[in-house]
Amino acid sequence: MAMYPYLPHTDEDINKMLKTIGVNAIDDLYSDVPELLNRDLNIPNSISEINLKRSLREKASLNDNIRDFGCFRGGGIYNHYIPSIVYQIGAKRGFLTAYTPYQAEVSQGTLQIMYEFQTMISELTGLEVSNSSMYDGATSVAEAILMAGRINKKYKTLIANTIHPEYIEVCETYLKPQEFNLEKINYDKKTGKINITDLKNKINDEISSVVIGYPNFYGIIEDIEEIREIIPKNILLIVVSNPIMLGAFQSPGKLGADIVVGEGQPLGNAPGFGGPGFGFFSSKKEFIRNMPGRIIGKTIDDNGKEGFVMILQTREQHIRREKATSNICSNHAHNALLAAVYMSIMGRTGIKEIAMQNYHKSHYLYNKLIKTEKFEPVFEGTFFNEFALKSKISIDKINKKLHEQKYFGPLNLEKITGEKNIALFCATELNTKEEIDFICSFLEGII
Repeated sequence: MAMYPYLPHTDEDINKMLKTIGVNAIDDLYSDVPELLNRDLNIPNSISEINLKRSLREKASLNDNIRDFGCFRGGGIYNHYIPSIVYQIGAKRGFLTAYTPYQAEVSQGTLQIMYEFQTMISELTGLEVSNSSMYDGATSVAEAILMAGRINKKYKTLIANTIHPEYIEVCETYLKPQEFNLEKINYDKKTGKINITDLKNKINDEISSVVIGYPNFYGIIEDIEEIREIIPKNILLIVVSNPIMLGAFQSPGKLGADIVVGEGQPLGNAPGFGGPGFGFFSSKKEFIRNMPGRIIGKTIDDNGKEGFVMILQTREQHIRREKATSNICSNHAHNALLAAVYMSIMGRTGIKEIAMQNYHKSHYLYNKLIKTEKFEPVFEGTFFNEFALKSKISIDKINKKLHEQKYFGPLNLEKITGEKNIALFCATELNTKEEIDFICSFLEGII
């Protein structure tokens, strides 16, 4: 221990503690953790400060080159246009440096924009209440499942196999320690939608909630009303949605959803190598006491002035303690702030226009790719802005060739579907007709 004089425990202290709990060595405490790496990490040796700065400048210069790339990839993170004013407002010191607004009297700006964010998310999802954001889309889904269990005291959930596979993994991680059972619902291999027969067969008195996508991971738009009719009223319907799509399509809340969650990154947040984004979470008003996270409300003070306060924060850190609905101690407030600014600027008309551009451009891309005779449809169901195709060319080869032309190509779904040469293409408002025509013509010429 002499090598580390700042450590508070001596070897004798450590040995006493190990003996007390009945283990021989510290490593025994981690015996249940899988051994992932049995080799040294590929980390370069230390370098001088001047060389480090030079290396960072070289890497930073790559960002400008990346911005020149066209993008035809989605899979959970999407490339949308972000007006310059979004980050200009988001960078104001009052927002950028604001701490968690415990003291309402000094945090009115942050509280108000969270309140406005909640209001706009509620309008998009068609449900009465929304919290002020979650960590990301995946944890939003997991928290929604736990919330359903608190409401109806049942601990088994049916989740569509077409939900983002990483979301399902996060849910499994969340739910296993809670002794919450998660069972997958198969999907129709023809339409890409949930298999209604399989859903009906798996519904029973033990089910707490059903989780579906709108759209699902493959871009297919589920029929929420049909699914809601099948599910008994005491089983909650959780819908995982793309917020941009809700600008043009009927909101899940109006179609029968009890809880709507999802990844909010498309709302004014840059892709940023997969993050950071934020999760959004909304539900029916009757379930508000079981919602995780924070809810901001508007009130009137003693002087008759309008003010904003945290009206609900069912956290374990204070107030609720062991009665907390979640261990979510924070949120991605600044990312939610950017989303609030983005939605305010775009308005109803703007978000609808973006959604329709996404829809029409992706369908134009789909039809052009089919005409090349290098691709075949995987599903027949209606899709929003992304779709799966079976390719006659290696997906890795497609992406390599497109990268040489400064395009990020489709997502290779082999690890997810187990089938080779299945690609998930995506198009947004940033993809021009000229770009789409070019890559289709280019891919047509690849042997």
